[in-house]
Amino acid sequence: MEQLRIPGPTPCPENVLQSMTKQMINHRGDEFQQILSGVTAKLKQLFQTKNDLFILTGSGTGGLEAAAVNMLSPGDKVLSVSIGVFGERFASIAKQYGADVIPLRFEWGKAADADAVRKALQDTPEIKAVLVTHNETSTGVTNDLASLSSVVKEFDKLLLVDAVSSLGSLNLPVDDWQCDVVVTGSQKGWMVPPGLAMVAVSPKAWEAYEKAKMPRFYWDFGKARSYFEKRQTPWTPAVSIVFALSVSLDMMLEEGLPGVIARHARVGKAAREKAKSLGLSLFADEKYASNTVTAVAASNGLDIGRLRKIMLEEHQVVLAGGQQHLDGKIFRIGHLGWVTEDDIETVTSALKISLPKAGFKS
Repeated sequence: MEQLRIPGPTPCPENVLQSMTKQMINHRGDEFQQILSGVTAKLKQLFQTKNDLFILTGSGTGGLEAAAVNMLSPGDKVLSVSIGVFGERFASIAKQYGADVIPLRFEWGKAADADAVRKALQDTPEIKAVLVTHNETSTGVTNDLASLSSVVKEFDKLLLVDAVSSLGSLNLPVDDWQCDVVVTGSQKGWMVPPGLAMVAVSPKAWEAYEKAKMPRFYWDFGKARSYFEKRQTPWTPAVSIVFALSVSLDMMLEEGLPGVIARHARVGKAAREKAKSLGLSLFADEKYASNTVTAVAASNGLDIGRLRKIMLEEHQVVLAGGQQHLDGKIFRIGHLGWVTEDDIETVTSALKISLPKAGFKS
């Protein structure tokens, strides 16, 4: 079987896939209402939140757009804390709708510095919201969101969090860390196919919603809230993926959130240690290295494109490449969701054979 080791979409357990073969049901009927209520309650446990939580049909990027248009007005000053491709994407969304985005960029491979965020907020007190990517899969770095949140809340600003590749895999206590809007995507740690964005919305975020003037229709949180009072969604949901999510959430709750987090920590550590044992160099600052994806730098003559081709064709292992200016300079091993240490062993064994063929000289 092919080893899909990219940061998403991730492999799905067989019982999750099987659940999607069920016949369609009335998305306005009692059966779906019960499923939607149950899935939402389970998600709240894993988000560690009592805030409102909505399941939107769309990608993680759709959820980020929803966060922007529901919280902001054209001309609002927004601090964009960016450490990679997806931090830049969040900023681009806000800018597209007319926000005055103030970029705070950090070197790719490094985490955001809380003191730099504090200085930016001191320098521009009229900033309304801060955009942060918790886990940057383009570089394999996890931001210290607890520290960043603490700084943001010193200044009583809105905190909008891209948790697309972290929630469901890494610890993110939404309420304890005072996150106002938190977005994740079904195809990452949740072990189901792409197609759903899940969003938590705080009371402070609802206050901002009442004043926000950016255009919104499909992504309107107010519509999501009013329909959820009837245990419905405002628009036709991805019914089959909701079926799948119900099954995967049961699996995660059976393992327990501490167990899920600990498993990802073990697997992440194994991926980094195995890479180093082969003579490879990690791209990310290891202090902030992600437990959901490991980024490995090209070195010692390694041809990344050649390596990925050999891994796929000869070993059925799919690795991710680098994005934007990291194309050809790194490869990435995804390890989130349905993953164990045995999967890392499989990847390591294939790398050991493939690296010399791709020009690597240890």
